[in-house]
Formats: sequence, C-alpha cells, structure tokens
Amino acid sequence: MNPLLPLRDAWFFFTRHLTTLVPLCLPWIFLESLLQQQIDEAVGPQQMGAWSLVAGLLFYPLYTAALILFMDARGRDERPRVGQLWSAALRLWPAFALLAALTSLLIVLGLSLLILPGIFVMVKLSFAEFCLVLRGRSPLQALRESFEFTRGRFFLILACSLVILLPVWSLEAWLADSAGDAVVLRVALHALSGFFQLLLTIVAFRIYSLGPAPRNGM
Repeated sequence: MNPLLPLRDAWFFFTRHLTTLVPLCLPWIFLESLLQQQIDEAVGPQQMGAWSLVAGLLFYPLYTAALILFMDARGRDERPRVGQLWSAALRLWPAFALLAALTSLLIVLGLSLLILPGIFVMVKLSFAEFCLVLRGRSPLQALRESFEFTRGRFFLILACSLVILLPVWSLEAWLADSAGDAVVLRVALHALSGFFQLLLTIVAFRIYSLGPAPRNGM
C-alpha cells in the first residue's frame, strides 16, 4: 500500500474531529508536559529519563485509550461524550500503563543494542495498544498479537511513522531552542508537539483496521 493513503486518511480524521480531540486529549497532554517540566527542574535533564517515563505512564494511557475508543466508536458511527471516553479509559489504565511500561522497556532495550533493533521493536509493537483496548487482551497477549498482526506491514508502518515523527521532532527541537528559559512557553510547545503526535496513533489505527495483511516478510 502507498503510505500516502493511510497518512491522508489520518490527517482527514485529525482535522475533521479536531473539536473533539482537543478536549479529549489535550488536557492530559498538557498535564503530562507540565509534570515533565517540573521533574526537569527538580532532578535536572541528566537524570530525567526514568522520571519522565513515570510521568508518561500516568497520563499517556488515559488520552491514548480515550483516542482509540473514540476512533473505534466513530467507525461504528457512534458519538460518545468525552466524559464517557475518559471513564472507559480510566478503567483500562492499570493494564494500559503496564503495557506502556513493557513497550518502553523493550524499545529502550532495542535502542541500547543498536538503533535498528529499537526501531524494529517500536514498529512491531505499534498494534499492541489496539489489541489491549479493543480486543481485551492482557499486556503480554497484546504484545504477542501485535508482533503477529504487523507482519507484512512493517515498512508501511515505518514509513508512515517517520513521515509524522521526523517533522514533529525537528520542529519541537527548534521551538525548544527558541523558547529558551520561558517555562510556560516550553510546556505549551511540548504539549502541542505531543498533540500532533496523536497522528501516529491515528495512522497506526487506520492500518490496523484494514484487517490481516499478507503473511510475508516482516
């Protein structure tokens, strides 16, 4: 499949439902950015890694699970309220947080070996969140199923991920340098970057929803 097709669909969904995505996800992303900024000031950037992961585990499962549930509901032409999605995401938080921790650990382990193993693991685990939220799988089952379901779609997922992440990361780095020591501006820019990274979940969901891929290659 041409990567431009799921990217186009993801952008269309993102812009069409922007008025829902902002109240659904941005408050949690802003709180996550604010907490990470406080951690940075408390422990310093050199020791921030592990604490930043903890901050992510608090909020990332909430807004990502809510986003996945919203996309699934819109696929069935349903319009759940933001409060309903938050409530459902909160019930999923323990399992989702464990899955996020395991995923982060595996990716970091892969990156510590070489860059390519880390990228491979990141792509192969890109469906794990959908398996947990929509299929009711345990974290370990979700990891296994993601490895299976991404077979035949590795390069499609990788291409779409790079198209989204590289510009966002580059813009975030440039804006962070421009913001300097302005804490409020840095938090706002980090939250804005995190909000646009929702496109990564949206495009992965679009590929996931296409159904089984040919069982060849990675």
